[in-house]
Amino acid sequence: MLPHDLLITNATLLATPADGHVQEASYLAVQEGTIVEIGTMADLPPRPAAARAIDAAGNLLLPGLVNCHCHGAMTLFRGLADDLPLMTWLNEHIFPSEARLVDAEMVYWCSKLAAAEMLMGGTTTVADAYFHEDAAAQAFCATGLRAVAAQGIIDFPAPGVPDPTQNIAAAAEFLATWQGKNSLLTPALFCHSPYTCSPDTLQRAKALAREAGSLFFIHLAETREEGRQIKEQHGHTPVGLLHDLGLLDAETICVHCVWLDEEDIGLLRESGAKAVTCPESNMKLGSGIAPLAALRGAGVRVGLGTDGCASNNDLDLFQEMGICARLHKIAAHGPSHLPATTLLGMATGEGSGILGLTGQTGRLAPGLRADCIIVESKQPHPNAVHNPERLVYAGRGSDVSTVIIDGRVVMEERRLLSFDLAETLNEVRRLARRVRAGT
Repeated sequence: MLPHDLLITNATLLATPADGHVQEASYLAVQEGTIVEIGTMADLPPRPAAARAIDAAGNLLLPGLVNCHCHGAMTLFRGLADDLPLMTWLNEHIFPSEARLVDAEMVYWCSKLAAAEMLMGGTTTVADAYFHEDAAAQAFCATGLRAVAAQGIIDFPAPGVPDPTQNIAAAAEFLATWQGKNSLLTPALFCHSPYTCSPDTLQRAKALAREAGSLFFIHLAETREEGRQIKEQHGHTPVGLLHDLGLLDAETICVHCVWLDEEDIGLLRESGAKAVTCPESNMKLGSGIAPLAALRGAGVRVGLGTDGCASNNDLDLFQEMGICARLHKIAAHGPSHLPATTLLGMATGEGSGILGLTGQTGRLAPGLRADCIIVESKQPHPNAVHNPERLVYAGRGSDVSTVIIDGRVVMEERRLLSFDLAETLNEVRRLARRVRAGT
């Protein structure tokens, strides 16, 4: 027998978080980035020592988390404009700051910082959407984070695309550059919203996505004001507008989906379009509470996202799970609503499926890529109880000790191995001085 590339032993295994089944005293073996064996320590066959061995010491081993919506480079804008409603926040603070400060260098380093925060919090896959996304893609590849990177499209001069008539051409160039270039990077498209993109732009962008076989992301139905504006301008709800334009299908991912009526939910279900909820961002901006019970009850697939650091203000998916669960129990006036295993499923297998990665990641099984994390219980708050509930209700990203992506150990004992965190921090601090100086 040949030695394994990586062997994790003595793990408490949560292979499919949505089912909540925990198997103690387990091992997981990896060859060329793929999981090849899973079993109990008692059944571990003798073979030559693995090239890399990790003793999980009884700690939880589970699939890496999947962040279905993020603007990574906005780490630079964390705390820039807090306690404001969305439209004021966007139009008076974020859009002007982006016009002044966002360039390829900023996106590269600040996306790298976001990757560090996500990796150190147990996220192994992110769906990122921003401008200069080529620089973001380079950053993610440099860190070892698995990413779906979506080039931003908007109908006014944007960073990297000063002429909005060229926004679709720039997006097409991005797709052509990155398709098939790196196994961890999937290029996609992101139209900012139906209030910043014309119907023509939306249709042309979606046509490009269909031609390229790419996912199509859009902020949708985030606020009441958006609903009023779209109704006044187009005679539809935001979801109804996308339906009328022929944009809803299984490769369309609608982010936020806060203000939906029954007809909207029906259109999402019938088209196969996916939804992503970002509860912390929606709470902080006062946007509302997405109707998760109705969406999930109708059969709409829903993933979990953090949104960007400017509106969250962190990228901790463990915290996002806990807040999402509690928020919807309050909304439903019932403690059994949206149980912990459902949240774990949304943040792993469901998120992976929404991003088109079913059959690659999202659970731990032979034949899948080895994207996994080890969660320790050294601190008082986890209390050494190995069940799914404690991950959601007491877990923190800082509990993650080890992160493995595609069979590669990118963090061990809380130390990033795939890139230089100190260098990244220094570069972002340098860029942050520009924000403070207003230049």
